[in-house]
Amino acid sequence: MSSVFRELLKKVGSGNHTGENLTRVEAATATKMMLLGEATPAQIGGFLIAHRIKRPTGVELAGMLDAYNELGPKLQPLATTEPVIVLGIPYDGRTRTAPISPLTALLLATVGQPVVMHGGDRLPTKYGLPLVDIWQGLGVDWTKLSLEKTQQVFEKTGIGFVYTPRHFPATQSIWEYRDQLGKRPPFATMELIWCPYAGEAHIISGFVHPPTESMFLEALALRGVKKFTSVKGLEGSGDLPRDRTAIIGLGGVTDPLERLHLAPRDYGFKTTNVPLNTTEELLTDLQLVLQGKSGELMQTALWNGGFYLWRCGVCSDVRSGIAKAEEILTSGAVAKKLQELTQAINLSTKTARNLVDSCLIASQ
Repeated sequence: MSSVFRELLKKVGSGNHTGENLTRVEAATATKMMLLGEATPAQIGGFLIAHRIKRPTGVELAGMLDAYNELGPKLQPLATTEPVIVLGIPYDGRTRTAPISPLTALLLATVGQPVVMHGGDRLPTKYGLPLVDIWQGLGVDWTKLSLEKTQQVFEKTGIGFVYTPRHFPATQSIWEYRDQLGKRPPFATMELIWCPYAGEAHIISGFVHPPTESMFLEALALRGVKKFTSVKGLEGSGDLPRDRTAIIGLGGVTDPLERLHLAPRDYGFKTTNVPLNTTEELLTDLQLVLQGKSGELMQTALWNGGFYLWRCGVCSDVRSGIAKAEEILTSGAVAKKLQELTQAINLSTKTARNLVDSCLIASQ
């Protein structure tokens, strides 16, 4: 048993009257001790459920991010003057609405805006459809790449994906606790604003409950993030909803939060979200969008693409962003970017396999 961790657990688990919030340093220490297995299983389980009941503070989230920054993987900076967009998507996937973020990433990369995504496989508590499965269905398998190979693909195509089971295996044990506890711990909140990129980044994060956005603002300010966007999106993602007004926060480390409300009907979109049925149906619909064919998922792609093209500075307003998104989707440019990405992944995988084969031959 760790006596150091025991004291941290006592602080967060002592109840409403005597419990205390952790300092940033203490939150970082607790996170590292859990990731490195220095606390016992009983201590870790107790901490995670107690911290969920207490609710994390922005200061504590900043400390958790400090620990991830110290122990976790990072893609290295690109030679670009613009910040790289980091899309924080819930790790336990989607179960009700069709995800569009892989297409958004492809669209942004097509116009020269680099994007970093991160995540793993189906995880508790939802066990929903994860991003990595969608990418695989589109012919892009991130799971076999080392971080070095991922960096090469990122530099070549403008899209990188940090696959946590391979690149940050220390997090696997925490996900097992999530399953056993049946509830998302504060780590699930922190994942939404984690930045596995070493250069200047524009953090884009979805949220569901307004208090979560406030915690994000405090944590990111403490971390010195210069640009961020919060979206009250579909199932906690950064995908803009179509069944209601999109509530968006635009901010930076020195700027007050600017509130933006975008109503889909004002831009000619039906106020209905595309449901997530089977993975196969989703992949078929995504391929139709890549072929430039109209449909409900194309409308979702245009709605999201228009906003993000404006937000990253490619277009002067959302309406012109929507027109630009339609132009590059129907022209086949986004499909071409997917082909480029697939070829880069396959080349990296083939190179790695050949290297292993050469080492085996040399050792015989």
